[in-house]
Amino acid sequence: MKSYKFSDDFVWGVATSSYQIEGAARDDGRGPSIWDAFCRVPGKVVNGENGDVACDHYHRLEQDLDMMAELGIKAYRFSIAWPRVQPDGKGAFNEKGLAFYERLVDGLLERGMQPFATLYHWDLPLALQETQQGWENRDTAYRFADYARKIGSLLGDRVASIATHNEPWCTAWLGNATGYFAPGNANLKKAANVAHHLLLSHGLALQALRADGVKAPLGIVLNQSPAHGATDSPEDQAAASLEYSKFVSWYMDPIFKGEYPAEALKWYGENGPQGVIRDGDFDIIGTPMDFLGINYYTRIFASASGEKRPPGELGFTDMDWEIYPQGLTELLTRLNADYKLPPVFITENGCAAKDVLENGRVRDNDRIDFYDRHLAALDEAASQGVNVAGYFAWSLMDNFEWASGYDKRFGMVYVDYATQQRTPKDSALWYRDVIAKHVAQANAVQA
Repeated sequence: MKSYKFSDDFVWGVATSSYQIEGAARDDGRGPSIWDAFCRVPGKVVNGENGDVACDHYHRLEQDLDMMAELGIKAYRFSIAWPRVQPDGKGAFNEKGLAFYERLVDGLLERGMQPFATLYHWDLPLALQETQQGWENRDTAYRFADYARKIGSLLGDRVASIATHNEPWCTAWLGNATGYFAPGNANLKKAANVAHHLLLSHGLALQALRADGVKAPLGIVLNQSPAHGATDSPEDQAAASLEYSKFVSWYMDPIFKGEYPAEALKWYGENGPQGVIRDGDFDIIGTPMDFLGINYYTRIFASASGEKRPPGELGFTDMDWEIYPQGLTELLTRLNADYKLPPVFITENGCAAKDVLENGRVRDNDRIDFYDRHLAALDEAASQGVNVAGYFAWSLMDNFEWASGYDKRFGMVYVDYATQQRTPKDSALWYRDVIAKHVAQANAVQA
């Protein structure tokens, strides 16, 4: 087993999200989300599947917490389902929904695990979409701040951190520019406006939480990748630069520099967010953060000539994403040079594979190799001066993979959806041993 040279207080965790694992879509007062509606649109999700049951985590909470503890997990990143705790996205809160997350947080703490909460992982209350066009409407940013304040008052004294959003690029671009994700819009201008209101809501939520005296570290989670041209031609290099500007800088620059990147803004043209930006917005968006979460899966491969597939020396995952661990080092060192970064957590990193359960075992050696290479790349970034605070493997268990339904398995734990039986894969046992080794090393140093 390789050794990584992370700091003694490095956080070793796993991650999930509410809609992907909880199920219980109509139980105990939960309201419908935009994903509940989107899954019922014919052709949007593989096999017409949905998150009604998913991994039934809502009903199997104690069992899942015990499983994490047995695997030696030290931290758990989860998301709160806004429609479970506030069914209409405004107005009354749902006590049974709030109680579930209190049980989750208390259960983690009782078992010696740190809770890392995310407020929004794409499951917007459907009522906000139907009554005010969701994130297209500036008012939704203020409703989000109200929701954040409620969660802060409930859990802010016990969680290890609170992230406002998970991957706002996906909400804005996949949900509103391409229609691939909920709510299913395909309108570039809508996407730009949504992106701005997401960023605004992030800043408003931070300000609301701080005003209420929440002491937990606050931040945001962004999905990011380096962008490479297919060739060294000026055209391909320009294409890569634009993709990076649209994907990474579009979210980093407003937060850390108080503006949108000129390159992407020029590309948007009249479809940009200029019409919804108000005086003072960038001051709100730039509210200082305590940490930055980064989700990394692969690199962007850009071509002006239509060459879309990279060489893939290490192959591709079951999502058909290139395995490119060195991109994580490249990304983090570039960000560290371009921005004044707070501590960085890798809040998601993982791979889908065609896992097979045979005789009670899943031999997912490819996933072990994936994690090992990416942890080594993260270690290298730390050695080059990036303040790396922790790593969360995606995901704890197989789950509902959005438009791919249940066809793609990302988990360290195999889920038989017919029986809800959980079986730790070889990767889960490997990760358990990695964590144990590094915790033992840290304890030895402190002793």
